[in-house]
Amino acid sequence: MHPTVTAERVVEAVEAQMTSLDNPGICVKCGADAYECEPDARKYECECCGEKAVYGAEELLLYIA
Repeated sequence: MHPTVTAERVVEAVEAQMTSLDNPGICVKCGADAYECEPDARKYECECCGEKAVYGAEELLLYIA
């Protein structure tokens, strides 16, 4: 898990999804933000680093809880 993937960041992403039309995700390898990501996404390809390490905000919430 990348050190920038914090509980606060994941909660903010979940809140953004619930209060807007955003579908955020986060790459757990490089820490990059991902957009238009399914809430339950697992192992999507990261546009920044190319790794299959992007998870949807709600899915990440399960890992940090």
